[in-house]
Amino acid sequence: SVDLTQKVKAAVKIPVIARGGIASMKDSEQLCAVEAEGIEGAILGRSLYEGAIDFKAAQERADELGA
Repeated sequence: SVDLTQKVKAAVKIPVIARGGIASMKDSEQLCAVEAEGIEGAILGRSLYEGAIDFKAAQERADELGA
């Protein structure tokens, strides 16, 4: 959940890397939208090996969004 990730980041003073729950390009875009808050990355596991998200396309979109 992006909301929970934001709450974790607000509670700590270290960089946060989101994990789990990234199953689509929309999920990736939602994380990109809060990157400026200190959420520095995301771990993609199942979504990659199940083919639900294309890493290259997700990275290109993140670059377009300035994340």
